Amino acid sequence: MNLSELCIRRPVMTVLLSASAVVAGIIAYGGLSIAALPSYDSPTISVTAALPGASPETMASSVATPLERQFSMISGLSVISSTSTLGNTAITLEFDQDRDIDSASIDVQAALLRAERSLPMEMTIPPSYRKINPADSPIVFLALTSPSMSLSELNSFAEDLIAPTLSTLTGVAQVQINGQKKYAVRVRVNPEALAVRNLTLDDIAAALSTANANSPIGTLEGPRQTLTIQANRQLSDAAAFAKLIVATSPSGNPVRLSEVAQVEDSIQSLKTASWVNGERAITLSVQRQPGANTVSTVDAVKAAIPGLVAQMPSSVQLRLTSDRSVSIRDSIHDVQVTLGITIILVLLVIFLFLRKASATLIPALSLPISLLGTVALMRVLGYSLDNISLLAITLAVGLVVDDAIVMLENIVRHIERGMPPLQAALQGSKEVSFTIISISLSLVAVFIPIFFMPGVIGLLFHEFAAVVGIAVLMSAVVSLTLVPVMTSRYLAPQETESFSLKWTEWFERGFAHLLAAYERVLDRALIHHRLVLGIAFGTFIATGILFMVLPKGFFPNEDIGQALITVDAVEDISFPAMTELLQRTDAVIRTNPSVDTLIVYASESNSARLFMTLKPRSERPPMDKIMEDLRRDVRTIPGVNVFINPIQNLRLGGRTSKSRYQYVMRSVRAEELRSAADGLMARMRKDAIFRDVTSDSQLKGLQARLTIDRDKVNLLGVQMGDIRSALYSAFGERQVSTIYTSSDSYQVILQVAAEHQYDERAFNKIYLRSRNDALVPLSSVATVEREVGPIAINHAGQLEAVTISFNLAPGAALGDASVHLDQFKQELNLPASILTSYAGDAAAFQSSQASQVILIVAALLVIYVLLGVLYESYIHPLTILSGLPSAAVGALAMLWLFNLELSIIAMIGILMLIGIVKKNAIMMIDFALDAQRNEAMAPREAIRTACLLRFRPIMMTTLAALMGALPIALGLGAGAELRQPLGLAVVGGLLFSQVITLFITPVIYLYLDRYSGSGPLKLEHD
Repeated sequence: MNLSELCIRRPVMTVLLSASAVVAGIIAYGGLSIAALPSYDSPTISVTAALPGASPETMASSVATPLERQFSMISGLSVISSTSTLGNTAITLEFDQDRDIDSASIDVQAALLRAERSLPMEMTIPPSYRKINPADSPIVFLALTSPSMSLSELNSFAEDLIAPTLSTLTGVAQVQINGQKKYAVRVRVNPEALAVRNLTLDDIAAALSTANANSPIGTLEGPRQTLTIQANRQLSDAAAFAKLIVATSPSGNPVRLSEVAQVEDSIQSLKTASWVNGERAITLSVQRQPGANTVSTVDAVKAAIPGLVAQMPSSVQLRLTSDRSVSIRDSIHDVQVTLGITIILVLLVIFLFLRKASATLIPALSLPISLLGTVALMRVLGYSLDNISLLAITLAVGLVVDDAIVMLENIVRHIERGMPPLQAALQGSKEVSFTIISISLSLVAVFIPIFFMPGVIGLLFHEFAAVVGIAVLMSAVVSLTLVPVMTSRYLAPQETESFSLKWTEWFERGFAHLLAAYERVLDRALIHHRLVLGIAFGTFIATGILFMVLPKGFFPNEDIGQALITVDAVEDISFPAMTELLQRTDAVIRTNPSVDTLIVYASESNSARLFMTLKPRSERPPMDKIMEDLRRDVRTIPGVNVFINPIQNLRLGGRTSKSRYQYVMRSVRAEELRSAADGLMARMRKDAIFRDVTSDSQLKGLQARLTIDRDKVNLLGVQMGDIRSALYSAFGERQVSTIYTSSDSYQVILQVAAEHQYDERAFNKIYLRSRNDALVPLSSVATVEREVGPIAINHAGQLEAVTISFNLAPGAALGDASVHLDQFKQELNLPASILTSYAGDAAAFQSSQASQVILIVAALLVIYVLLGVLYESYIHPLTILSGLPSAAVGALAMLWLFNLELSIIAMIGILMLIGIVKKNAIMMIDFALDAQRNEAMAPREAIRTACLLRFRPIMMTTLAALMGALPIALGLGAGAELRQPLGLAVVGGLLFSQVITLFITPVIYLYLDRYSGSGPLKLEHD
């Protein structure tokens, strides 16, 4: 007794188990999280260190290098990259995919502790780390504004209330406050007034530090009481500090701080600012942890906002200005609509072929059972509802009915010949059970190599392969169990459905003509077999040619309605001048009618970031056109270079760049490296295939270099350390004291007054104290000259590096760009000391190019082995696979026709075609082999009979699969750019292969059958 017979004889068991799968799927659906893509993030940790006033060279040599040396000893660390700028170092640590981020963070913490002794003593705040990818775009932007409150007051709400609250939410890695205006007391010293009073900057620093101490004092212990000792409380504002006595004159008069400095209530960061649509604001950007679900995290942030608003004055407005989850929700909704359309089209195909509502209902039931059963297992496996999994489910709609169609069509054929329904179900299910198992297992086998794909690409498509495989196996189980039961008991007699029969009569007549035409052409094909073989051989050649000609790409650019814009100015620009240029750029960009929100963030560097959110897709042109329009508009702004980078759901690597793709050059020889990078970028900018070519190299900053005469310093009794300390106190915004409150702490910052730090003449007013207590002017022991120097130093793998980033012109492919880069590299004849590699998305593309061919070959080998086992033949698996080149030709030709590149998504579509197309050959060859082995038919008669009898189920299953892919191929709705290449590949492959394989397969079968053997051995008693 086989499985089908067991279920036919026990219908209650079959129905209850099927209903259980449906209920489990419905329950599981509500528990699935929503995401743009499956979880693919590599474990990434960001380390930051600050030493205000330190030059980029100092930060690179004394901060970045010691830290990198310690980090390099951590196991599982794949990439170390760092950027050192004025007063800051940012190090990104990318770990192997299988490294647990929590254990990695423990190793990072240990490395930071080991490196502490090697770091500068002036670093008052130790380096910190976060489990965050700095290259990820924020998932939410919040804007804090008020018509009546100052930015400093708003900053307090942002820092003391909003950021701490949001940081505790699940999935949130960091809440960054942009345009930060935290309160601080700023002491602006007049160096001339100091000199008159025989004081130095270090005297003022020491006085401020000791006068505002907050150290413990102790307690008084009596026989019966304990008294806590309290002294004067700390100074809390500028007015209190201004009255502070910092010295005593020789005549005995006190010198108060207000006599030698302007003391003002100020802010900690003068050189930061942010705007939202031209309005000054405090903005907060929320970044998710690697692996966290974007939609769930955004929902948690939104849920927290009302509680935050309730705790602030009514004049304060907190609004959400940018939301990454909107595009994800829109995309998922549109995929679900596509899924509904697909189901309707597939059911229509079944109805047209079966011509009866009751007969259509039976395979239609396999859809919800198979799909909801798949959803239940998705929940068990921890998958999400995302573009990839829903794409798999949508395509599976056309596949899960295949097995049911094959089973139903065979049973109906017996009923139409006069056999009772119960007997027909038993006989028909027995005949095609092996065929269904063969089709299903071979289709699932296609995706087995995907589970062995390394890296991020493998992670992305593991879920796709698993979902399709589960759906196909579920459909096979339903076809072998529920479909025979329903057919044996509930298939309505023909006379009760006269209306549907009459309505579909036109289709039946057309199909009869098509079958007759196929029979005539098939006979001619069997006669002119050499011509058919030539056509088959031609598809092999055409496949190779199209594969070489078609441009290769990575992932299609998605239009999620957001872009990151980087604005660069000259490297020695001041903050006020940079602010003015940013406001001009902001005004130009916002004149574009497609722009909805523009957030501008300026810092003390010559580079600023803007986050742009566009209007809904229905109210604007495609993203590519908007980008080209904006690039044209911003070219009219003098003094800036603007780089526009559309934000993508798929973002690989931890390097922050101004464009999407990255090319890294490293060397121990800095001059050779910089020269080579400049030469490469010059060639790239002349090539029409590249856009937004830039690099992270910034070497033209203006520097004032002091040359200190060590002999004079020693002769005059001045310490070298005192010189550096005096310079830091004057120009480094030195923190000399801290004001502690119940809720926060605030800095007291020392510097010379603004009018005394415009240019090199400021050094003439700086005095040092010698060993004999006399004041020595700095100008007497040092000379100054201007020179050009770096404002950022970058490392990759502990070597100095330059990362070139670029975008592609509309219609250009990353594969073509790679070819051009290789040509430029050869033209430049780069020395062996310069190491080059791709990073981020471009690196994933390079690794995928080698794995794509391996993936296809592995899939073919797996199917060959499986079919050989099933049919006990070395030869007939080749017959079944012979139609695959025609499918590849159709897929590649369709991509070429629509001017699309051969991306990874399209390659997965071709891989899926292997599983879909070979089922036609399986249905024909399975019948032919059975007829030869059990009914002693001649090979020609057997294959001809098989082709004609299986023509209807072949057409039904192919059209069902075609209808499953057609809505995807039309490219409608949000996120369609990601799905369309796969849909077009499947549609093109099915259309072309359907015409070719119906004739190629029988001809090849006859050619190879003579070498196929006789199948499984039969014993005497058999």
